[in-house]
Amino acid sequence: MEKRLRSSLQTSPESFLAAAATLPLKPSKPTLKALVHSIPFSSPLSTSLPLALHSTISTSLDSFKHNTNNDNPKTPASPPAKRPRRFLRKNTGSEDPSGGIAKGQCQNLELRRLSVCAHIVMLCGTHPNRVFEHEGLVGSARELHDNLVLFEEDAELLSEVSGLCEEWWKGGFVGRELISQFLPFLVSRSLTLKKKVDIRRVYVMREAFGLFDFEDESIEDLKLLIMRCVISPLYLKAEDGRRFIAFTMGLSVELLKEALAMIRSQIPFGKKSVLEAYGEIVFRGWKGLDRDDLKREMEDGFLQGLVEGAILAGSTAFAASVRRVIGGFINQRTNDGVEKLLFRIAEPVIFRSLQVANSNVRHNALHLLLDMFPLEDPDATKEAKDTLLDKQFFLLERLLSDECPEVRVMAVEGCCRVLHLFWEIIPSSTITKLLTKIFDDMSLDASNEVRLSTVNGVIYLLGNPQSHEVLKVLLPRLGHMILDSVLSIHLAVSDLLLLIGDIRGFQFNKVVALDALLTTLTNDQPLVAQKITRLLLPSYFPSKVSPAEACNRFITLIKRSPAAGARFCEFAESEGASKKALIELVVMLINMALAPHNLASDQLEGLLTAVGHLCDNLASEASCKDALKKLVSCQKLKGLFDVANGVNARSSLFNIASALSSTGVAGLLEECVELVSNCGDLLGNGERQAAVRSAHKMILSSGWFDAMFETITRLLQIAAMGCHRNFGVEVPEKIFVSGKRKKSMLSPKLRSGRGSSVFEDEYQIAVGIGWQIRDLLKVEASRKAIFDSENLQLVCFALTALSEVSITHCMCCDFMDSSLVTSYTTLALQIALQNIDYDSNSRSRRKSVGPSANKSAVERDFWAKPGSLSLECKVCSNKTADLRLETIRDSPMDESTDIDNQGSLFTYGKRISNMVKVLTAVLKFIVEASDAGFISEHHQRCLRFTSSYFRDVMTCLRQCFHEELMFKEAGLREIFVCLKSSFSYGAKLITLILIGVREASPAPTEIHDLASDLLDLVAATESYCGSRYAIQFLMWLSSGYPT
Repeated sequence: MEKRLRSSLQTSPESFLAAAATLPLKPSKPTLKALVHSIPFSSPLSTSLPLALHSTISTSLDSFKHNTNNDNPKTPASPPAKRPRRFLRKNTGSEDPSGGIAKGQCQNLELRRLSVCAHIVMLCGTHPNRVFEHEGLVGSARELHDNLVLFEEDAELLSEVSGLCEEWWKGGFVGRELISQFLPFLVSRSLTLKKKVDIRRVYVMREAFGLFDFEDESIEDLKLLIMRCVISPLYLKAEDGRRFIAFTMGLSVELLKEALAMIRSQIPFGKKSVLEAYGEIVFRGWKGLDRDDLKREMEDGFLQGLVEGAILAGSTAFAASVRRVIGGFINQRTNDGVEKLLFRIAEPVIFRSLQVANSNVRHNALHLLLDMFPLEDPDATKEAKDTLLDKQFFLLERLLSDECPEVRVMAVEGCCRVLHLFWEIIPSSTITKLLTKIFDDMSLDASNEVRLSTVNGVIYLLGNPQSHEVLKVLLPRLGHMILDSVLSIHLAVSDLLLLIGDIRGFQFNKVVALDALLTTLTNDQPLVAQKITRLLLPSYFPSKVSPAEACNRFITLIKRSPAAGARFCEFAESEGASKKALIELVVMLINMALAPHNLASDQLEGLLTAVGHLCDNLASEASCKDALKKLVSCQKLKGLFDVANGVNARSSLFNIASALSSTGVAGLLEECVELVSNCGDLLGNGERQAAVRSAHKMILSSGWFDAMFETITRLLQIAAMGCHRNFGVEVPEKIFVSGKRKKSMLSPKLRSGRGSSVFEDEYQIAVGIGWQIRDLLKVEASRKAIFDSENLQLVCFALTALSEVSITHCMCCDFMDSSLVTSYTTLALQIALQNIDYDSNSRSRRKSVGPSANKSAVERDFWAKPGSLSLECKVCSNKTADLRLETIRDSPMDESTDIDNQGSLFTYGKRISNMVKVLTAVLKFIVEASDAGFISEHHQRCLRFTSSYFRDVMTCLRQCFHEELMFKEAGLREIFVCLKSSFSYGAKLITLILIGVREASPAPTEIHDLASDLLDLVAATESYCGSRYAIQFLMWLSSGYPT
């Protein structure tokens, strides 16, 4: 190839160009460069080659234009000829009837020739020895440039011509103004291809844009391209892109106005990075302006408007967006003229805005002042600067007492920030006034956010070592905040104490008393307790001493506060305490518990709770679990069982046994079953609930679950038989406890006798068992064990009878509880969702069919409507007199107390409360079952039931109002909470039914009735419950209730 080209070059320049045009350009570029750059001054090619280039380029352009014009004739083109068959296509060549192939080949040949010529023109112009005169080459370059728009379909030719124009400008050659077509093409290319290299090329050519007249109308297309650059994410992200946009702002006043208007339009919804990029662009643009009219437009028009917009913004988000753009100047305030500019545009409005009546304006102005602080005139005298600084501190101190909490929050944070940054230059009197106000007043502010900002501000201020001596004296004034009622403040104070613990010279126990710390550790949320454990760990279980010494220090802690010591053990392992030392601590605590003569009951309970937490945490690692099992023998556990008397102590003992998988301790099983069985007072008793959970955990880990479940099944059977005996409820024959049934080793001790008091005890035990079933269903392992139990069918039958009684007699028996209804519905839904078949005589199993077979369990027994006392109700008619009379002796009577003929006492408010809670549970079940698709065939029935429920409630409320039977506040609050929940369930039921509506099956008319009843309920709340509850109801609705 090189020999051929060299031979043609020696023959004539025309031959050289013709030979080069037949070769692919990219691989032949090195050869062309070597041949052209080897031409000496004395060669005649130095004059003949430019002439040949110009002639070839002109001829090729004429030919290309001619073919292009022929491809677009004015008359409509004839339809294309039928495509020839494959065997006839071989020899057709360019003899296409329409001539399209020949013309296409000709156009491609001309474009290839132009590409080669453009590249050779560039090689001639950049000859290292300047052999070729640029005056002779400029004509060829201009022809290629002027026809650039014609080459849009040939990427190679476009690249060569644009590269030629770029090199022509960079080299400063004659006719370097070849930019009118090239620059718009280059900008458009950068916006289309979105490559940083093109943005770099645009930036390098930036000076060429100054040759355009941007006041002329013909420049509109280029101005539009520049405006696209202003909002292009790639330009804003690239450094060269931001520099180019900033440069264009100095080209003309109109272009500056349009660019600033474009930036202003992006502020409301721009991202943080975009707004910060605009801030940098505006600053660079302002810095590069050299004309007074441009600077005046930028400063008095755009920047002044930004300052006013940041102050008068209607939302904090919009104000923050504006400040991010202004931040481009604030961050560069050390540059000449920036400080003066900020003072000139901000001072007239910012101080006035800090004292207006609108709190939103004060908040925005304060935020802007803190960003610009200290606001000063660099040309002013020292006295004027000090006066202005004192004015700013005076306003900051005044805003600490602002009536708006948001302003106070910003003032506290701002003061701490200013003190952190400028502590060394602020007068000590000013520091004292500000800190005294913050520590004495802001820490006791009524607003939670203000108190939180106080702690966070002090944490930030501690970052300046110059403040430590003063803060060491003031920090104890914040000690009371560890007992604040807000969790976020507890966390912030904990972080403050942790920071103090790492600063030399500070002692956290001088900021917050140790007793307050231990109280917080005992009672606070896990996040706070974990932070306090981390704080106390170096003092009460240090890693730098021997394990024995660490254990002795912890013994000091647990003796001082047993509950705090137990909570400390809950998080010690996760905070990095040595596992080896913790194992030794377990042994030491167990030995202490086995010698309880020197321990109080609360200390013994704390010891066992601490051991339970430690065993739970350590048993997750197999090696630690094995070590504990060797050190904690069954004999020791038996000894602990003998000394553990309280509920919490027994619960901890269950945790220890389950963590260590110890099953050989006599009496533990019976103790667990007794705890699970005697559950009449379980509801609302968190201590007993925790103990029952521990018993469940131990029973499940020890393989005793079936025996325990059989026990609670018998208790439910007994309660169900009581429903049959006292209320005439029909129950299956299987529900009756057979006397011939083999007695279980875990059979509970049952209370003998008949009567309403006996049934009430049985019912309360059933309520506790219902809670246990719901709790067991939350855990996968225990849920699986329930579904695999052979007693599942009996449990379902018993809960069905108890739920029916709870619904139908909720207004005549005060001990009826809605939790049994919730327990049954939860179990029924779980059975349906898991496709469990419990109808066979064997153990329950999962069915292969869908859940539709279980719809009967889901739909059964929940359409009963609560009414008055039943004639067949033995408890309500003649068997509760003794029990109710006992209640009368201890209960004051009022207007709403109802005493029947037997002397029973049952307040009407309690009846309404019972009914609302029970039917809210039923309504919840209906919605959940409908959502799961189990009662899709009964939508009309569900809607009628729900409407009836709401109407009954409104009737009862109306009766209470007209008969002046006033509810007690607690009862009214319970009813109000249930009504809100019922409203949500009713609205969700409507939504679920409407989602499934199709054209073939229109929405049932009952939906309109229910919607009307929901609106009536809102009005009835105000009429019969009072305006306070009505306002709460409306606020809850406006906040978006779940539907």
